[in-house]
Amino acid sequence: MSKELVSIVIPVYNAEKFLDDTIKCVLGQTYTNWEVLLINDCSKDKSKEIAQKYLNEKIKWFDQEKNGGPAIARNKGIELAKGRYICYLDADDLWNKEKLEKQVNFMQEKDCEFSFTGYEFANSEGVPNGKKVYVPEKITYKQALKNTTIWTTTAMFDMKKLTKEDIYMIDVKSEDTATWWKILKKIDYAYGLNEILAYYRRTEGTLSSNKFQAIKRIWNLYRNVEHLNLFSSCYNFIIYAIRAVLRRT
Repeated sequence: MSKELVSIVIPVYNAEKFLDDTIKCVLGQTYTNWEVLLINDCSKDKSKEIAQKYLNEKIKWFDQEKNGGPAIARNKGIELAKGRYICYLDADDLWNKEKLEKQVNFMQEKDCEFSFTGYEFANSEGVPNGKKVYVPEKITYKQALKNTTIWTTTAMFDMKKLTKEDIYMIDVKSEDTATWWKILKKIDYAYGLNEILAYYRRTEGTLSSNKFQAIKRIWNLYRNVEHLNLFSSCYNFIIYAIRAVLRRT
């Protein structure tokens, strides 16, 4: 396996409760040729103090001048990234220790531009709860309209095949989904590595609210970002909703 540099973009906003664990999960990776770009989106807690003890030539901290949200923070990380591969890790999420090694191998085997992996939901303490999300072998733009299985913390891009402009995030609600669609309109497929390699923290008290907000966001993407007609929006939305409910319950 070629030990190409992997750039890991971590947007940070008031992440003091989780950031220590998240950085440690990178330090524990079996693949070691990486850089971490911690993009501070004007945190008001002790996130910077927590990160300070880890900062070195591989783990770097950058302060945004004003709070711009996760899309803007990730775009700053993309701008600064030096690696052949760029991936994201949210400041409250975790990776399996073999995540980078397995995904870089997978990208090289498939010779692909864009890949993603399976993941498992976890509680606020980062303990997996058994609810796993498995992913398809590959997905097209039209399929992705009906299936939002690609999770940000599992996405990886080959920057010898894509440009930074290709992967810059669109500054809208559900910016990640909108960006996957943008990329998939340029390439044939994103490839799924169907292994559980990441852990998505969530708290039970926010599930109903999150589902309602997700419904509004995805509808807005169909109508105002992708400019789908009403019939196409309804068709894609019905299939999306069924899959989303099955995935999150």
